[in-house]
Amino acid sequence: MKLLKEGKIEKGDPIQIASLAAIQAVKSTPSSLLLCHPFPVEATNVEFSKGPDSITVRVEVTAESKTGVEMEALNGVSCALLNIWDVVKKYEKDENGQYPISRIEDIYVVRKIKGGKVARGSK
Repeated sequence: MKLLKEGKIEKGDPIQIASLAAIQAVKSTPSSLLLCHPFPVEATNVEFSKGPDSITVRVEVTAESKTGVEMEALNGVSCALLNIWDVVKKYEKDENGQYPISRIEDIYVVRKIKGGKVARGSK
């Protein structure tokens, strides 16, 4: 977290990378979640909150559709967190190649507005 906050991650800015990854994940949800219907997404908003030793990602998806958008929001959160992990993992890996501290936890739907208009996923 210290290196991230100081902007010293060799692969680039994890937040910027994760934001783009989340948006792309939202768009491509039907490719990875096979029973999700493809539909036009009107907007995707990605927010990050940095704690002393954690990052929270919130993804809000808006669409006019008969189906919900919660899977797209959850997919966006998951992909954002995985991309953050990918660009910072080298700084934590121990001598056995393990990651003793990092965790991805508590991915859930914060709120869904009936009718598939807005869903927010959060870590």
